[in-house]
Amino acid sequence: MLNRVVLVGRLTRDPEMRKTASGLSVVSFSLASNDGRKNADGTENTLFINCSLFGQRAEAFYKYTRKGSLIDVEGKLQQRKYTNKAGAQVTVTEILVDNFDFLDSKNSAPAEDVGYNPQPEPVAQPQPQNQPDSGNLDAIDVVDDDLPF
Repeated sequence: MLNRVVLVGRLTRDPEMRKTASGLSVVSFSLASNDGRKNADGTENTLFINCSLFGQRAEAFYKYTRKGSLIDVEGKLQQRKYTNKAGAQVTVTEILVDNFDFLDSKNSAPAEDVGYNPQPEPVAQPQPQNQPDSGNLDAIDVVDDDLPF
């Protein structure tokens, strides 16, 4: 039997970080991914999948992703049951993420969304140089030993 899930999608909300009783970091997030089918109105059918990630990778994920981030997740499907505060049985199906990749470049998301303020790269301006007049090749002093041919 194989339980393996690979999805590409965008975060539907900012990831939520918490700690377990033993101090292990856990991040929870929801991923929107198209399933390739079209609805009756012609729009793509979108799945909203809950995901959880544990440990140091959870901390990195939390630090570098925000709502709208494009990511690739790989993990296994898990189903768990619990009783909520109202006493009702709740079943949750989610992906326990083993690996993930950031698919956005740093500059593709708005600065206020990702917590950094990218500055435009300085463009190197050519510096004028005093070069010999290329019209007079006799003025260039070249030693024959320096030529590769």
